[in-house]
Amino acid sequence: MSRESLQAHRVADAWAQYDAVHAGPDGLNAFLSIDREGSLAADAAALDDIAPGPLSGVPVAIKDNLATLTLPTTCGSRVLEGYISPYEATAVRRLRDAGAIVLGKTNMDEFAMGSSTENSAFGPTRNPLDPTRVPGGSSGGSAVAVAAGVVPLALGSETGGSVRQPAAFCGIVGVKPTYGRVSRFGLVAYASSLDHVGVFARNVSDAALGLELIAGHDPYDATSAAQPVPAFHRAAARPTAAQPLAGLVVGRPVEYFTEALDPRIRAHCDQSLERLRALGAEVRDVSLPHTALAIPVYYVLAPAEASSNLSRYDGVRYGTRAAAATLSEMYERTRSGGFGAEVTRRILLGTYVLSAGYYDAYYRRAQAVRTLITRDFDRVFASGVHVLFTPTAPTPAFRIGEVSNPYDMYLSDIYTVTANLAGIPAMSQPIGMVDGMPVGGQCMAARFDEATMFRVAAALEQALGLEVRS
Repeated sequence: MSRESLQAHRVADAWAQYDAVHAGPDGLNAFLSIDREGSLAADAAALDDIAPGPLSGVPVAIKDNLATLTLPTTCGSRVLEGYISPYEATAVRRLRDAGAIVLGKTNMDEFAMGSSTENSAFGPTRNPLDPTRVPGGSSGGSAVAVAAGVVPLALGSETGGSVRQPAAFCGIVGVKPTYGRVSRFGLVAYASSLDHVGVFARNVSDAALGLELIAGHDPYDATSAAQPVPAFHRAAARPTAAQPLAGLVVGRPVEYFTEALDPRIRAHCDQSLERLRALGAEVRDVSLPHTALAIPVYYVLAPAEASSNLSRYDGVRYGTRAAAATLSEMYERTRSGGFGAEVTRRILLGTYVLSAGYYDAYYRRAQAVRTLITRDFDRVFASGVHVLFTPTAPTPAFRIGEVSNPYDMYLSDIYTVTANLAGIPAMSQPIGMVDGMPVGGQCMAARFDEATMFRVAAALEQALGLEVRS
């Protein structure tokens, strides 16, 4: 079972691996703050616990936009440098309640706005498989902490693919649950209707257990769903039957397999679909006709919500405050000095689409198209399809500094933003390698049907021989 494999990890070993891969000029820069002494003390206490939890003594890492009581929550931004929250995120608290020990907070694109973890105010994070390449983003630090073997489990967040895309680039498993499945209380908001808390792990079973432990209704989050939480780790158990997916229908969305997809990634996806057939599943071509509109819709809605959410960072209530003679000057200096270029770009874009004369032309129309994208998924799942299988990203991890055009960077999430717009569960898992870098395959399911998604992913993981036991 996954909990036994996870509990094989100890805090002292985690720190030894951290020291090996993180420090120095050639380090991966996965963490922004750490708690070495506190975690070692907690580990010693865990050994004496007479009623250990399912993650007793397991070291974990937390993305730096999830609030913690004992470590700073900076969101990778100068505007929150040194800020320590007076409360803790529900997802973090639930990991602690299960016995997990937090090693530190991980690097990220500033305020989760990016696809490469190059936009952090504290320097880029590097891919552990090739330090000249990006780990993906915005949750790159958490992905690297898992992929580099520092921790077996980490929390990330995603608004348009920021768990799944770095999981694909780093060769691990990344899960985004149904919107409302995991509480967003304590997650610093980027775009509230799109934000999700997600999980990174080295295999499907560990990821399933991690999600199971942080999921469930939370009265502190008005969008938290009062849905029972299945035993996801059982759904993700290693199959024993010859055809464990008999009776399941896997949809292949034709819009995800266009010329924009690297042909080498397409080949790995085709191979994975053949394996799913061999496992007993029926593979069926399906259409999600509004897919091409997902990127423009996302980059209207997400910046619009961001421009509202980030207005609170004005130097008055928390975070850094620039010296100034007047209030308006203090606002201007705090924001100009605190926000990086990508955050500034998205705030300005969001403010524009919400402004008088443009609201109906952009924001209202984007909301209408979002409904059409959601209905595409509803129609396909209502037709008898249980899961959808697609590539996670159109290319393998690119080199640091290689993608300078913002629009090209936004296209890194072309296959992932749809699940956020529709609020359905989705995950990425390794399905092969291209030029020494991992390729991720994406599995999506109907709302609150993570169990079926994990069942399919676990069977594919075993069939491909890509299980990485913790």
